[in-house]
Amino acid sequence: MDEETLEQVRSIVASIPPGRVLSYGDIAEIAGIRSPRLVGRIMAEDSADLPWHRVLRSNGTIAEHLRSRQLELLRAEGVLADGARINMREYRWDG
Repeated sequence: MDEETLEQVRSIVASIPPGRVLSYGDIAEIAGIRSPRLVGRIMAEDSADLPWHRVLRSNGTIAEHLRSRQLELLRAEGVLADGARINMREYRWDG
């Protein structure tokens, strides 16, 4: 992956406002990237300084190993889950 793609994904994630979320696929589409998995890889490797908790799977679910912390951070911003799923229609950022 090139530096431009990395920075573009980082910029999109950084721009998601509190109380809103995007999916990996949303970010890929905005960035013009073919694969949401590439966004996931970028997030896994280089997102500690970003609001990573605002990025979800397209169905609004959260990876098991992140669930407690991610739900806690989202809840603090007013994003409420129904069990372990976020309502993407309600909270998706249309920026």
